Amino acid sequence: MTTTTTQQPTVVSLRDPRAQDPALTGAKAAALARAAGHGLPVLDGFVLTTAWTEQGRLPEIEWRRLSTGGRRPLVVRSSSMAEDGAEQSMAGLFTSILDVRDWTGFTDAVGRVRASGTAVAAHSPTATGAAMAVLVQPFLAAAWGGVLFTADPMSGRRDRMVLTAVRGGPSEVVDGSAAGWTASLTRRGRIRTVLTADGPELPARVRRKVIRLASRATAVFGGPLDIEWAVDEAGHAVLLQARPITALRRPGSGPIFGPGPLAETFPEPLRPLEQDLWLSPLAEGLRVALELTGAAPARRLRSSPVATAAGGIAVADLELLGVIPPRNALLRWLDPRPGARRLGAAARVGRLAAALPELARHTCARVDSDLAEVPPLRHLGTSGLLDVLHHTATALTAVHGYEALAGMLLRDDRPAPTAAAIALAALAEARAAGLADDRIAEEYPVVLALTPPRIGPPAALPGAVLESTAPEGEFAELAVAREALRLRARWIQELAARAALEIGERLTSAGLLPEPEAVALLRLAELRRAATHRALPADFTDRTAPEPLAVPTEFRFADGVPVAVARAARSADHGVGACGGSGRGVVHIGHRPPPGSVLVVRHLDPRLAAEVPRLAGLIAETGSPLSHLAILAREHGVPVVVGYPDATRRLPDGAEVELDGRTGAVRIVPESMEVR
Repeated sequence: MTTTTTQQPTVVSLRDPRAQDPALTGAKAAALARAAGHGLPVLDGFVLTTAWTEQGRLPEIEWRRLSTGGRRPLVVRSSSMAEDGAEQSMAGLFTSILDVRDWTGFTDAVGRVRASGTAVAAHSPTATGAAMAVLVQPFLAAAWGGVLFTADPMSGRRDRMVLTAVRGGPSEVVDGSAAGWTASLTRRGRIRTVLTADGPELPARVRRKVIRLASRATAVFGGPLDIEWAVDEAGHAVLLQARPITALRRPGSGPIFGPGPLAETFPEPLRPLEQDLWLSPLAEGLRVALELTGAAPARRLRSSPVATAAGGIAVADLELLGVIPPRNALLRWLDPRPGARRLGAAARVGRLAAALPELARHTCARVDSDLAEVPPLRHLGTSGLLDVLHHTATALTAVHGYEALAGMLLRDDRPAPTAAAIALAALAEARAAGLADDRIAEEYPVVLALTPPRIGPPAALPGAVLESTAPEGEFAELAVAREALRLRARWIQELAARAALEIGERLTSAGLLPEPEAVALLRLAELRRAATHRALPADFTDRTAPEPLAVPTEFRFADGVPVAVARAARSADHGVGACGGSGRGVVHIGHRPPPGSVLVVRHLDPRLAAEVPRLAGLIAETGSPLSHLAILAREHGVPVVVGYPDATRRLPDGAEVELDGRTGAVRIVPESMEVR
């Protein structure tokens, strides 16, 4: 072995007892070395240790042995001292490269892995100064792979496990590109609840092998583990990674969820395919934005889905998104922005804020170019349509990530023209020109900002629209960027909806679906199988669209069921002021509010945009002061209060109220109640 002057080896075998020292081999490799030392099934390998430098010789002899002279593909993985800890996993931040096949590829992979350590350290204080080792192992052609949590990370219950499995290796689960088959299990491995069915169920005999592997790993490491596993073609279970579950919650605790700021984008229940196409990329984009800004601890991000669905309703972790103050009061960076001002003190966030407008312009230009190049969908083959769905999910992740960053870093109080305002002006112009509704979206695609995404017939545009013009003036760059990105996200969603419906029409013609819109009842992986193999899931005939579910404004999941939480800290007669000024009018709950009324809703809905200019005020149980409707209302001088608890129950239809869009105060006028 080559050694440095301090006698620290630069290369060690994974079977070498010295490899169990995380200061030498990093946390990931040290854990695997420890597991191998206790007889657990771990792939052979070697580690370029933290003592190795760029000037050192790459271990060609070890590479030749492990790769059998380049004939056997390898995996080159990060093993930083900063990852896989009890407090933070830093999962996915460092680079690992699969299927490395020759010496040139190996040297390139080592350089990229080490460079990722430098890049992460530049943006993450917790990774600064953390040495990077490089773990090299054979590439396993797996029959099954996935992740197993030996305790439920959401509820904190240690008598439950959560298992995710996919065909092949676990990389698609780890990088988030596939939801896989996920189930809540008992300690003995019995299925309690299937959480997602985006893929085939892991056979019971294979499941038992994975459970036994997890049990052995738990005995070695002690405490709940997050395990990455694979089962080879011969049926042998292999341990690929083991780390503590970060931020394991106590039963009855966990994130507080609610529709919050997502309700304006997704006001109605999402069916399975819509969740996969639109909600999953949104959650990942938000996660990336939170990671880049350091706005949330890594352990909180690891233990939360950020955004998910309850009864089809899109809901978000309200603390992570800043809609409600964190319980420990350490992360009050919220939308609307006081916390984001504190984030602005960090140099890296300042640099990001300066670069973001140009990044947003480039992203919008790229999206516009890509959308323009998409041929008529009816001219594409089925594989081409599936490619469209794949690329839209990737594009949405990036667009939502930049959009979230723009909102978080915005510190300029100057407004920007919202897509909703521009859409209303375009709709008025189109109506004046006599265009039929089915042509308006083709000629004026900005009007899609007035309708939520949906797989099916086009949503109806608002009826009568007041003459409106897009605002002019000097606008905040980040505000403009955010609105431009929001609009591109809506266009990408529409492309995905139309591509999915085109596949649905073909499956209907083939006799597989009863109607094209039924395609929305499939998960994305099921759609791929149906489109390529002409086979539907066995339970498909029993599936129905989710019924509208009035999920609580704020809740925690208890065994998958939303359970409302009470928040005594919030004043009973206050919400969050979203627009300056005050107003007074008669409460209206429901559709078609009369002019001069105060509309009271559970959440903000893009289809309300045409009604806003006529209102005396708008009160919502959920929503963001930076939402389309709130900004549109500000442009028209309409006061808005969001986050008003139980507004639709506590403010009687027909009562007169006063609201203050600056303070969030709402008061029922006593005389109006006496009249009633």
